[in-house]
Amino acid sequence: MDKFLFRRYLLFCISLFVNALGIAFITRAALGTSPITSVTYVLSMFTPFTIGEWTIMLNILFVVLEPFMMTRRDLKDDLRMFLLQIPISFCFGIFIDICMHHILFWLNPATYLHMISALLVGCVILAVGIALEVKANAAMMAGEYFVKVITRRFHGEFGYIKLGFDVTLVAIACILSLVFMSGIYGVREGTVIAALIVGPIVHFVSPYYRFLDQWINNRKPQERAHIKQPHNPVIITIAREYGSGGHLLGEMLSKELGIRLYDKEFIRMAAQRSGMDEGYIARNEQSIPSFWLKCILSKNSEQPIEGSLSSDDVLFVAESKIIQELAEKESCIIVGRCADYILKDYSKVLKIFCYSDIESAVSRCVSEYGIKREEAASEIRRINRNRIHHYEYYTGEKWGEPHHYHLMLNTGTIGLETACKLVRKIYENG
Repeated sequence: MDKFLFRRYLLFCISLFVNALGIAFITRAALGTSPITSVTYVLSMFTPFTIGEWTIMLNILFVVLEPFMMTRRDLKDDLRMFLLQIPISFCFGIFIDICMHHILFWLNPATYLHMISALLVGCVILAVGIALEVKANAAMMAGEYFVKVITRRFHGEFGYIKLGFDVTLVAIACILSLVFMSGIYGVREGTVIAALIVGPIVHFVSPYYRFLDQWINNRKPQERAHIKQPHNPVIITIAREYGSGGHLLGEMLSKELGIRLYDKEFIRMAAQRSGMDEGYIARNEQSIPSFWLKCILSKNSEQPIEGSLSSDDVLFVAESKIIQELAEKESCIIVGRCADYILKDYSKVLKIFCYSDIESAVSRCVSEYGIKREEAASEIRRINRNRIHHYEYYTGEKWGEPHHYHLMLNTGTIGLETACKLVRKIYENG
């Protein structure tokens, strides 16, 4: 076995144990368990089987049901991931019982404050495990794979189907509890809290795992960048506040330097790459419906973004690949699309951020974009908020942070002509 693949599997096994420890913490906090283990926890309350044993049985049931919703081609193409669910289910169930009955046997919080504290610790541990599992990108647990199969079969959005799946499990747990124990047990406020905060915590901790990239990948980032840039093209990336004239600056630079500008062209290129409708991309690119909702729906998942079936994620991956391909073949100017982050490992990149005062931005929106003056300020805030959420969600970095760029341009003060001359000078001397 390739040593890097072995390392990924090792990392995945560690993440399984961390996930089990997080679930055990949440469960022993006595405020309910996580949604994914709600059914198995309730079943363990009135049967002789443990939560770990029920977890194995439920996961194997998912594995048995999956082929009925898969085509032969899907099963053949994904056979390794499908079969890996079986040993993973056994390991995960055993890990849960070890954590519940041997490692955390002492955890029996007596006060509500101690219960909440144990719950929050469990949520953090579970988030750390999920983020580590995503980084390993070696396999999937049965519950997650089951949702992926349903999503692919019915062409839905992964995040929303995952949410529906979790809600269904909680509802089944409540029904089982009412029928067999004449009350609702095992599902409490802790179940809701875990569902709401684990995803955002995953989003927060994920960037800290970047130190593992070199250990689990074949090449170092700089080696990969060197291979991809045989002719050393120079790329100018322009991130911008709305109304700062970033696109106009790109047009001016394109004429001055004789290199292509890529901005609105991405809509057509991304549509061809992803198979999405151009109208949908024009309405939805560089924005996400809600930062926290996106975290709850997607980051509470064990899927890496490359394997996601979310339209937002598919679009981001498609545009990222287009940006990398452009950077390999020609010098050009790229506006927006997190290009400064996507090309972070490329040596010949000039990263620019354009901003301006609100009065200048409003004036430009009125004169250049035809927006009514009384509506311009709110439109600027709305679009900038979308750009912030999109950038920070997909990069884990702060949008507009000066240390991420080579040049911060206040186009409200120096003007676009002066900004163009400055960038051109740096470009030609670089």
